[in-house]
Amino acid sequence: MASELATRLGFSEVESGEVALAVTEAGTNLVKHAQQGELLVRAIQQGDSAGVEMLALDHGPGIADVAQSLRDGFSTAGSPGTGLGALSRIADQFDIYSLPGKGTVLRAALWGGGAKRVAAGLEIGVVCQPKEGEEVSGDDWGLSEQPRKYTIGVADGLGHGPDAHRAARTAIQTLLRHPAAGPAAVLESMHNATRGTRGAAVAVCELDLSQQLCRFAGVGNIGCAVIVDAKARHMVSHNGIVGHSIRKIQEFSAPWPDHAILVMHSDGLATQWDVAAYPGLSARHPALIAAVLYRDFSRQRDDVTVLVAKQRSAAP
Repeated sequence: MASELATRLGFSEVESGEVALAVTEAGTNLVKHAQQGELLVRAIQQGDSAGVEMLALDHGPGIADVAQSLRDGFSTAGSPGTGLGALSRIADQFDIYSLPGKGTVLRAALWGGGAKRVAAGLEIGVVCQPKEGEEVSGDDWGLSEQPRKYTIGVADGLGHGPDAHRAARTAIQTLLRHPAAGPAAVLESMHNATRGTRGAAVAVCELDLSQQLCRFAGVGNIGCAVIVDAKARHMVSHNGIVGHSIRKIQEFSAPWPDHAILVMHSDGLATQWDVAAYPGLSARHPALIAAVLYRDFSRQRDDVTVLVAKQRSAAP
């Protein structure tokens, strides 16, 4: 499936083969060391470049020495010991987070056409999964980029399945058409656009890198927090259902320094998460942060979306 995704994105035969190899290595590690886990694969984009991102996550024994595990020849399972090292070389971007006794999450991203350079700007990590038994998620998310400003939305359509997905997708498409309007105005437009659908809980966040300011507006139970120096400031959403009944739309703001982290999530994620409880996690790629929160706090009985964003510097 990952190889077919790469081919649809325009990867060459060789590049699609590398994607298949990366997924195979990650899956093999899950079977050998954790016995069970999850592989999440999605398409990613940067400008005109398309890529494939893979997340492998487990509750296995963890890795005592990550640096040693990446060296060829090191193995705890009697194998040749080339899996993680090979995976890190195949991937254009590779990151791993592991705690002994608590499991491992790794991220590998492969770009088609040799697009390996990472530009400065906002770095996004997302896990968006449907409720077990459903083919599509009733959640959706979207990102619109303007000069030094980003508008991000997360929507949770009421219920599950195609009708919930349609409501959430309609809300996010509205954001993508009106990204410069500001969070409150975007929410108002979403409310009008989703009439006739099931409706949705929606939150819109605008990150202004020039003013170092986060502006937020939400209706319903989408969680949002800005984390600065390990302290989370949770943003306030008002009661209501976008597309049906809204009593109040109100914007809130918070400082957005260069090292801040944004976490947005649907109610498929329990609310007692704390990034600071994971040593060193805040320095990792946002996709690893999102994957750890999903792994440890997903309610397992609902659609779930976890979106994490933070600023990045250009790769050398």
